[in-house]
Amino acid sequence: MAIRDMILPEFDHEMATTRKVLERVPEGKSDFKPHPRSMTLDRLAGHVAELPGWAKETILQDHVDMNPSGNPPPAQSAALKMTSRKQLLEEFDKRAAAGRAAIAGASDEEMMKPWSLIAGGKTVFTLPKAVVLRGFVMNHLIHHRGQLSVYLRLNEAPVPSIYGPSADEQVF
Repeated sequence: MAIRDMILPEFDHEMATTRKVLERVPEGKSDFKPHPRSMTLDRLAGHVAELPGWAKETILQDHVDMNPSGNPPPAQSAALKMTSRKQLLEEFDKRAAAGRAAIAGASDEEMMKPWSLIAGGKTVFTLPKAVVLRGFVMNHLIHHRGQLSVYLRLNEAPVPSIYGPSADEQVF
């Protein structure tokens, strides 16, 4: 079985679940944050929406420098902020489709190539692209989606079922 064929069902499942969470992000509360050091709701929702696009960048590039010396950050780290739920979902759908297409087109050889996260010219880690897709892209998205679900609760927005029932959505 090709590596992409093992990753795509998980990617599809996580994107469908993530879209459900994004569909419930309340409008008009963009500056909300539960703690002074927390991201604002508009930035956290934007980050969750942008993360699926990192799959495409992982496949197409061999590294990213999150803080290049003397240069602007790469396009993938440009801060996406929610301006409306419609805009948020459109960005998410576009980036999820691009990420999925990149994964679907990747050979096993490409998936096993090393990919590095660099910050200010220093290598933070180097892992095979398949591992980066699971850890740095999908698990990272899942982490922030969990944070976003707490923001939903704190703003009286219904929390969807994610891996099982929520107080607002009983699936079994």
